[in-house]
Amino acid sequence: MRKSHLSRHNSGPSRASPGSAARGRRRTSSGIRRAAHCVLMEPPSAKRYRRRRGSDSGEGFRRALNLVIAGVSLLLLVPLILVIAIAVKLSSPGPVFFVQERVGRDKRRRTRDRPLFSRGPSGPDRRGANAGGKLFKMYKFRTMYVSHGGNEQVWAMENDPRITPVGRVLRAFRLDEIPQLWNVLLGQMNAVGPRPEQPKIFRQIRSEMVDYSQRQRVLPGITGWAQINNGYDQTYRDVTLKLGYDLEYLERRSAAEDLRIMIKTIPVLLGRKVFFRG
Repeated sequence: MRKSHLSRHNSGPSRASPGSAARGRRRTSSGIRRAAHCVLMEPPSAKRYRRRRGSDSGEGFRRALNLVIAGVSLLLLVPLILVIAIAVKLSSPGPVFFVQERVGRDKRRRTRDRPLFSRGPSGPDRRGANAGGKLFKMYKFRTMYVSHGGNEQVWAMENDPRITPVGRVLRAFRLDEIPQLWNVLLGQMNAVGPRPEQPKIFRQIRSEMVDYSQRQRVLPGITGWAQINNGYDQTYRDVTLKLGYDLEYLERRSAAEDLRIMIKTIPVLLGRKVFFRG
């Protein structure tokens, strides 16, 4: 009876030998382990990006290009900077520049949320809590009334009452971003890259979107592929759309790509393609 039972379950055109069956089991188990590791430990977009990053040999030239563009632009825009500074000062009481903390590049190997004590038996993580990237002070021309601005980290809304009349003009043509050229010279930003987010908002988004932290693998930018293709973030749907553009940029970033994005930014500055943003 036992022999008949086995024959029914092993019937077929050919029967594998015990040795080949063992090799098949070993091959299958290793394949399952690799697939499980990719699914559970590493999002596909993050894995592709790390391969792209490791093989990128033009990052130095790309950074040099951004520095040259920022330095030359800052010199050429000195007269405009003075005019904007006077207009901001006369429009409402308060400082000319608005300084806000933003999340910059993350040079750590791990970018996901991690508690301060997360290394188990080996002890606490000496690097401290992961803010998502190096925090830095980002400079802008002030576009809001001081009495309404405060330090609350929220997205600006369309027809926001906090925005001054001069501020609306500056925002429409992105002129309030000019002081960030100084951030580029300081090595905190590039002219082109993902838009830096406020720390509190960054933590909220990162906890809901697995790939969001991948944006921090490069220096943030004044303009970028996401900025010229989508408006200012007002909802999480906007964030999702811009995240797709940011990840697409990370895959193909180069000095030539940065130049192309800079050229495509010109229509926005001229008012021919105006997005609401902040």
